[in-house]
Amino acid sequence: MDFLRNFFSQTLGLGTQKERLLDNLTLEGVAHYMLSERCRRVICLVGAGISTSAGIPDFRSPSTGLYANLQKYHLPYPEAIFEIGYFKKHPEPFFALAKELYPGQFKPTVCHYFIRLLKEKGLLLRCYTQNIDTLERVAGLEPEDLVEAHGTFHTSHCVSPLCRQEYPLSWMKEKIFSEVTPKCEKCQSVVKPDIVFFGENLPPRFFSCIQSDFLKVDLLIIMGTSLQVQPFASLIGKAPLSTPRLLINKEKTGQTDPFLGMMMGLGGGMDFDSKKAYRDVAWLGDCDQGCLALADLLGWKKELEDLVRKEHASIDAQSGSRSPNPTTAAAPRKSSPPPKEEARTTEGEKPQKP
Repeated sequence: MDFLRNFFSQTLGLGTQKERLLDNLTLEGVAHYMLSERCRRVICLVGAGISTSAGIPDFRSPSTGLYANLQKYHLPYPEAIFEIGYFKKHPEPFFALAKELYPGQFKPTVCHYFIRLLKEKGLLLRCYTQNIDTLERVAGLEPEDLVEAHGTFHTSHCVSPLCRQEYPLSWMKEKIFSEVTPKCEKCQSVVKPDIVFFGENLPPRFFSCIQSDFLKVDLLIIMGTSLQVQPFASLIGKAPLSTPRLLINKEKTGQTDPFLGMMMGLGGGMDFDSKKAYRDVAWLGDCDQGCLALADLLGWKKELEDLVRKEHASIDAQSGSRSPNPTTAAAPRKSSPPPKEEARTTEGEKPQKP
């Protein structure tokens, strides 16, 4: 009955009220709404695209994406490096890649600090991230502000179900940079960072937070994600039917057929262009530039730029680095950190290949 109720309410609009809350379906309309009393709780859904200007590769770009540059690891297929079954038998390729792409070398981008600014303005309800680069934390978000849907490098665990000994970031980092496959000190099984591989369940926090967060969200801001990976992509359909949704991305995405979306349990797709469109807005281009454009309309642009400069200077001072800050005007750094935004599974689901 719940399925049928959701199907008829979300797909056919029966028994619901689709109130239009935006003056117009533009970035200006979103900004005006954000400055009103109606918008008090914002959820951000973010993926690899918010970190590329820091020098971090996404997954799917034909020449620069991570999957296009794994030949040296002699994998049976690119995704194998993030499959739990392959990892347990052959952990060496993953840890070789982890050394090359380890977190801590890169600065948060304008997008990360825009989310920080939402927090400081009292608007951020939660940031759901597919990324494992930890840049949301570096930018100043607290664990309570975050749902790290695909896990984190902050902790690691023994893969043996009979052991599950926990190890801190410092322990794992020492092993990776010593080029030693991390082995459990108690049982000698492999130790894996707490990032979610293909074939593993998402963290319990992902499911517990969505139960309450999406009942009260006033605005979804979706940035830098292909919305191809489940169950993360289904989050766009969990907000109330009147909740506006802003996509900041290089291309339009999330436009699933409503009937097929409900039949597959994926929720309501984005509708930017039809005559029935009433709440979805797409700003297409570089994610940092999109955040700056929105901040400008909100009257926050100088505050955002000052925050980026101050925080980058602080990071440089702490690391002793004099490298240029990766702002939107700067060229991205050539090195590249850990992957993110790839398919993970819920309990009982098989991973979907991108």
